[in-house]
Amino acid sequence: MSLLVARGLSKRFGGLHAVAGLDLAVAPGEMLGLIGPNGAGKTTVFNLLSGFLTADAGDVRFNGRSIVGLAPHAICRLGLARTFQIVRPFPRMTVLENVRVGALARHPRAPEALAQARDVVARVGLTARERVAASALTLAERKRLELARALATGPSLLLLDEVMAGLNPTEIETIIQLIRGIHESGVSILLIEHNMRAVMALSHRIVVLSFGERIAEGTPAEIASHPKVVEAYLGEEYVRAAQA
Repeated sequence: MSLLVARGLSKRFGGLHAVAGLDLAVAPGEMLGLIGPNGAGKTTVFNLLSGFLTADAGDVRFNGRSIVGLAPHAICRLGLARTFQIVRPFPRMTVLENVRVGALARHPRAPEALAQARDVVARVGLTARERVAASALTLAERKRLELARALATGPSLLLLDEVMAGLNPTEIETIIQLIRGIHESGVSILLIEHNMRAVMALSHRIVVLSFGERIAEGTPAEIASHPKVVEAYLGEEYVRAAQA
């Protein structure tokens, strides 16, 4: 049984068909990559799955239950959490206070939420910065804070939207190791990422979107050599670099 199943998922914005009849499934324990050119519909898919947008057509089932029409906070409480491409923490709140907000979704009692927040802050390597205002963090630290806020909700499925964007190679490696650790703790992951080396290294399976439609699905090795994917997204230069 799949943890998450989307069938016939569609969304239009005026004349733009952002997502067109998409079928998508994430198995328990899976790390699934979602890639494609800018404007392919990836973040719209995340918005539909997490309740920030309502689909024009199709169904989304999480743990066997339809979640279409549920509010984002209700979906989060069921165990589906997400990060956002543009990181926007509460700037005047400390790192720990930001993460405690996430923890309250699963732990309504303040002492339990605080304990959960401290544990998650430690997991992402921000303990030394837990009393620092979010506005004072570097981009790499804000990315880890974004991960922590989602992780504090206690998800069984985590949607990661370009958590490596804007980071240098050393910072990217830190995030990769964090994601691996989260996955090894039992959390299934669906990630959008433009860093191809990272997504190929992390993903068990990859789905490729172009103009709102799935054009390919397979293992990283299959996707790296798929003619449609090379033409629409990766390009010959990536293939030559991967083979070098």
